[in-house]
Amino acid sequence: MNNNKIIDVAIVGYGPVGQTLAILLGRMGYNVAVYERWKTLYPLPRAVFYDHEIRRAFRLMGLGDKLDEISQPSSCYQWFNADWKVLVEIDWSAESISDGPFGYLFSQPALEAILDNEAKSIGNVAIHQGYEVLGIEQNAEFAELRLRQTALKGEEPGEEQLVRARYVVGADGANSIVRRELDIDWQDLGFQEDWLVVDVQPKPGVELDVPDIGQWCNPARPTTMVPGGPGFRRWEFMRLPHETLEELQNIDKAWKMLARWVTPETANLVRHAVYQFRSRIAESWHQGRLLIAGDAAHLMPPFMGQGMCSGIRDAWNLSWRLDLILKGTCPDSLLEGYTPERKPQIRAVIDASVEMGKVVCVADPVQAAERDEAFLSGNVPPLPPFPGLVDGLVYKSCSGLPTGPAGSLSVHGNIEVDQRTLRFDEAFGRGFHLISIGDDPLQALSNEQRTFLDRLGVRSIRLSTKGTLGTYRDVSGKYHDFFHAEGVQAVLVRPDFYIYGGVSQLSGLPDLVNALRSGLGLGQSGISDTTAAEHAMAVGR
Repeated sequence: MNNNKIIDVAIVGYGPVGQTLAILLGRMGYNVAVYERWKTLYPLPRAVFYDHEIRRAFRLMGLGDKLDEISQPSSCYQWFNADWKVLVEIDWSAESISDGPFGYLFSQPALEAILDNEAKSIGNVAIHQGYEVLGIEQNAEFAELRLRQTALKGEEPGEEQLVRARYVVGADGANSIVRRELDIDWQDLGFQEDWLVVDVQPKPGVELDVPDIGQWCNPARPTTMVPGGPGFRRWEFMRLPHETLEELQNIDKAWKMLARWVTPETANLVRHAVYQFRSRIAESWHQGRLLIAGDAAHLMPPFMGQGMCSGIRDAWNLSWRLDLILKGTCPDSLLEGYTPERKPQIRAVIDASVEMGKVVCVADPVQAAERDEAFLSGNVPPLPPFPGLVDGLVYKSCSGLPTGPAGSLSVHGNIEVDQRTLRFDEAFGRGFHLISIGDDPLQALSNEQRTFLDRLGVRSIRLSTKGTLGTYRDVSGKYHDFFHAEGVQAVLVRPDFYIYGGVSQLSGLPDLVNALRSGLGLGQSGISDTTAAEHAMAVGR
């Protein structure tokens, strides 16, 4: 390691969040170094679910075909009472806004292997496994990490080394050294339960009589049943008040709880471990040149399947912000929107996960009966829709709240390009997109505003139902349906698929563009070409 060189971004942690961020930034051409304390990837399952938004991100990264080999579409997520009466049904197989089912089940070790191979194939991404971070300092120019090689039992610790980076992202889990170095408060949101997680691989020819995805809300033993990716199954059993952790970790205890579904004769035990499901969130996710993401910034119960998904969203969000800063388009202040943008969405997801957990984790028969009666009689309101963005870089009304479709996830569907039908992302890739129906939206803008959009890399994409001159045909019809439902003629979509804002008439587009420019910290004129060139030289581009 050359401590005189200043790399663009150092990432601490090499799980799915760190891997994803390394791939995204590496493909943009930045010099990225990753430091992971463990020398090898963790070989056992953890997360088993990702949703349509994350699948869209992985597909845009070119991993779709490989992902198909390790994933399976989700089915209906059912919650049963002790007598197997359905309390709740959530159709995760339904068509999503992102084109395809709402969710997918997968094997995390298989996913990490795919991401690992991809990251290591990028020449400007250096992966350092077996290095622990001892401390971090930062100044106005760079952050400096103090590291050494991880010593195995009986080995002498390696020599300390220094690494400098323009920015450091801590994707290093719940015990994040980056978060501790920043002395960021870690807020406990009150949910804490111990569960035994058991992964099995049914033997060839074995058919299991078990709900595909379900919560058995049985007070005698609340239980989760879910696929663990193709060829695997997972059960999760809540620790009861009279049980000790040691008792729950006994392998015979695990087989006893599995007995009604599988036995050693019908399945192989892959892993069993006790986890404490918690709900926590960091007060701030950014200080100066240091940022945190994933489990370093938030923890949640698994009942919505959003733990890993939320971390991938963090990486997806950070990648385009760091890109605009590192190439000199936007000032460092763009990072100030990271926490206020991501935290409210994550907090809403955690709160929903906790509420779902309170329904599942009932070990008292009387309370369970009261819960069952409420659900079976229809006295429980449906789950709220998945939260969008309510702050940060979104178009707001005078009240300070997002206006129209701002902050919501953009629709994704098939369009016709040069007589070929493609997914939108396949045709146009990642970036800022001005999507419209009707007249050319650029005609509503001044030359200065068009120049700003060009500099930001915004691509104007006009859609029609027939693919007339200057437009692309909306094959799926999703875009026109969305625009009509929202009452808009044009929307400006960010690189992470979220809508910055929309306008009902093109006459409102100049105000939207000016607000975007201000939100990016560029004022009316933006960063001058001279400033941009100086910034690019500073980072060695």
